[in-house]
Amino acid sequence: MAKAKTDTGMDTDGEAGSEAAGAPDVTSTLGYEQARDELIEVVRGLEAGGTTLEESLALWERGEELAKVCRRWLDGARARLDAALAEEEQAEE
Repeated sequence: MAKAKTDTGMDTDGEAGSEAAGAPDVTSTLGYEQARDELIEVVRGLEAGGTTLEESLALWERGEELAKVCRRWLDGARARLDAALAEEEQAEE
């Protein structure tokens, strides 16, 4: 029997699909905007309710992964800004 996928990549039976089956972690290749947009959809899905406990837990776990991706991008951007500002300060001295 074929399984349908939800907007978050979950099978309708609550399985996370190939990501959970040992496939490479695709979150490491996501850009900030992609991760943020998917995280927004995960949050909407959780807030809407109507999912099983297993589906909710899988959504929560995916949301945590996506939040980490966003945090890494933001931390990297902050480091680049700090480095640029420090360089500018040194040039002024």
